[in-house]
Amino acid sequence: MYPKEILYAGKFINLVREGRWEYSERKATVTGIVAIVAFTPQREVILVEQERIPCHGRVIEFPAGLVGDKVGLANESLEDAAHREFMEETGYRAKRFRYLTEGPVSAGMTSEVISIFLAEEVEKVGPGGGDSTESIVTHLVPFKDIDTWLEQKRREGVQVDMKVYSGLYFLQKVWPD
Repeated sequence: MYPKEILYAGKFINLVREGRWEYSERKATVTGIVAIVAFTPQREVILVEQERIPCHGRVIEFPAGLVGDKVGLANESLEDAAHREFMEETGYRAKRFRYLTEGPVSAGMTSEVISIFLAEEVEKVGPGGGDSTESIVTHLVPFKDIDTWLEQKRREGVQVDMKVYSGLYFLQKVWPD
């Protein structure tokens, strides 16, 4: 192990050097990241679209968010964050969340690890759209049409987060047909 040197300390992230490697890390208040793979009873995949400044455009994603990033949530569990973020971004509530997997987001660029949950038995109970700092559009896409829909979005200049394809792998395991 090399000693960790903080090259830059921002409000939300640090740029760090360990040995010859430079990468970003979240500030200490964030204890994880969750993404929620979800579908409606009509077999529609629930996706969100929002502006992502680092990507210089709109991005299609599964609902996701930071764990423990809000005041009073320092000890928030991954599952509690999944419930909160799912409701906040989509307006849907799930009866339960099933842990699927976790792994690095971009192993050469950041220390972040994301935990993916499957939202089960969802129902629409609110408007969604994110918090006051976000402008999120929720999309309900028939599972049978997802490949065509994603390709159309890409042709329109909307980027597709690679985690969407990972999440679809898990949905195919739920719906093998």
